[in-house]
Amino acid sequence: MRIILLGAPGAGKGTQADSIKQKYPVAHISTGDILRANVKAGTALGRNAKTYMDAGKLVRDEVIIGMVEKRLEEPDCKEGFMLDGFPRTTPQAEALDKLLKKLGLALDAAVELEVSDEVVVGRLTTRRGCKNCGEIYNTVTKPTRAAGICDKCGGSVVQRDDDREDVIRKRLAVYHEQTAPLIEYYRAQGILVTVDATGGKDVVLKTLEQRAAR
Repeated sequence: MRIILLGAPGAGKGTQADSIKQKYPVAHISTGDILRANVKAGTALGRNAKTYMDAGKLVRDEVIIGMVEKRLEEPDCKEGFMLDGFPRTTPQAEALDKLLKKLGLALDAAVELEVSDEVVVGRLTTRRGCKNCGEIYNTVTKPTRAAGICDKCGGSVVQRDDDREDVIRKRLAVYHEQTAPLIEYYRAQGILVTVDATGGKDVVLKTLEQRAAR
């Protein structure tokens, strides 16, 4: 299984990826995680990326593609992978296609997690995170046992600055502007699968399995 998870911030890409991983031995590849790992490790790619990040600029596509290429060559990707957070634009999708062709690989599906902006705002404004261990909570669906204290490590649980409603709506506007052409790009390739992401966490897995059975 080689898929891309597409969806707005808060659409549930991480949750759906976890559901798929529980059943299939595929690697969950988050470009955000790759970026942070390379910067932390001080790799050549990480140092290059850091110059853009320190200047408050977006990391160039070729730098991200270089990181993705190295990640796809790791052993755990042999059984398949899920790309989360990449590509974000049509030029990135075109670059990914060239990379996969170079590696002799092909995508099985691009999964669009469809959810309304209002649902996203509701999910993210109630999201909280532990400053110490990173555990994620939600004041409605997964509250901490003691207010503001992490169940896992006892650290302080707070709301992220980018989970404020005004910031979320700006992020959604950027997502829609960048991603609408990307959705059409994969639709034209015949591999787009659109799933209602307001359902249970196993909804994507079930849809993919039904598609594979056709």
